[in-house]
Amino acid sequence: MNTYAKPRRRGGGLLRVIIVLIVLLVIAWMAAMLFPGGGGDPAAKAAESTPDQLKQGEYLARLGDCAACHTAPGGKPYAGGLAIASPIGTIYSTNITPDPDTGIGKYTYGQFERAVRRGIDAEGHTLYPAMPYPSYAKVSDQDVQALYAYFMHGVQPVKQDNHAEGIAWPLSMRWPLTYWRWMFAPKVTPVQTAATGDPTVARGQYLVEGLGHCGACHTPRTFTLREKALGPNDGTAYLSGGESDNWVAPSLRGELASGLGSVSEDDIATLLKSGRTERSAVFGGMSDVVEHSTQYMSDADLAAVAHFLKSLPAAHEEQAVTYDEATRTALMSGNVAVAGAQLYVDNCATCHRTDGHGYGQVFPALAGNPVLNGQNAGSAIRLVLHGGTMPSGRDAPTQFSMPAFRERLNNQQIAEVLTFARSSWGNRGSAVTAQDVAHLRDLPPAGQPLMTGYDPRVRGSEGPGPDAEDQAGTPVTHK
Repeated sequence: MNTYAKPRRRGGGLLRVIIVLIVLLVIAWMAAMLFPGGGGDPAAKAAESTPDQLKQGEYLARLGDCAACHTAPGGKPYAGGLAIASPIGTIYSTNITPDPDTGIGKYTYGQFERAVRRGIDAEGHTLYPAMPYPSYAKVSDQDVQALYAYFMHGVQPVKQDNHAEGIAWPLSMRWPLTYWRWMFAPKVTPVQTAATGDPTVARGQYLVEGLGHCGACHTPRTFTLREKALGPNDGTAYLSGGESDNWVAPSLRGELASGLGSVSEDDIATLLKSGRTERSAVFGGMSDVVEHSTQYMSDADLAAVAHFLKSLPAAHEEQAVTYDEATRTALMSGNVAVAGAQLYVDNCATCHRTDGHGYGQVFPALAGNPVLNGQNAGSAIRLVLHGGTMPSGRDAPTQFSMPAFRERLNNQQIAEVLTFARSSWGNRGSAVTAQDVAHLRDLPPAGQPLMTGYDPRVRGSEGPGPDAEDQAGTPVTHK
């Protein structure tokens, strides 16, 4: 009797697993190719455009900030080529001028609508979600028709080939994006407004959720890059603050220290219109938003956006920042014993003052600044490292800049001065370490939209503006 079992062939189990995976992959690919879904009629035609429709389309294109992404630095408007950093590689915006060969000149209205609201291009491929079609799914038919009329008849055609994506294979394959769209992109539907009966809130919600796509930066995302909420009906994660390309977009909800809880509606509208207020200034990627988009909004729409944002309750409870005179008193007396104090006096006090109030319409206040009171100091670190220039906004054409300190201060010094600013004048931000700075030092200064200027009026603080002591008695040493 043979007691020896037949030996198993080595690698047989692994081979079967590989075969099964290949079969499943082929099935997944076939399903994405045969049943792409998305809806809409790509053959749909648009009615003949009117002058009023073209004018409205131009206004809507500004509301959607189309130029900011589809215009490369120094390039022709809407001709594409802007490099957009993503976790999987570099995505380049496409040419959306009406050039028939390299742009969208041959797009039917149906193809345009599917690209804007459903994330599907003319060839049926799913677009990368760098295009905020999950938000644009909430834009009305009338507004999409006006946008189509404008891009077809109001934009100058530019013959410019699209740039190849800087994404390595296999992540460069488009068909898996179909599954992302199936799972995460909402159906095309009007904005579901809160049952308040307030038409101003309804208009503001439509603008913020739809063309404004504010949640693309100001809402946290999951590991799949899906926004955790697309509107206030989805929960308090909506507009509760996000992070993109190592910039931190603060909460636009009602938090009293790190959000808009202590900011007036008038200040929100003014900041979006001019890029600055008496206590605030916009820097970083949000500068592009003001420069290309929000400064062109009507006063009524700006007021509606502000009114809607102020209707959002806080995602978490916070105490308002109460101004503390101790820092100013110490600095004015020459007491710089606290770590970072001398660095602040030498490098920051000339513009932001020893009282932390800054100068209205010029240099933002640091006292009560939500960026300094938020948990993540990444935006403040990048701003100190690379500097920034506020945008030229409506009613405020003059631009002011903050210099870059990456060559002047080392990592430890930047950490100390930011820790000082985040813990002075009543601020309650956590400490910054040299490792935090080192992590961001070598990153490029470019980033995604960031509103650093939403700066609540500090309770108990004196009004902004120079005083006699700051003019004559501030101990400032220039190195």
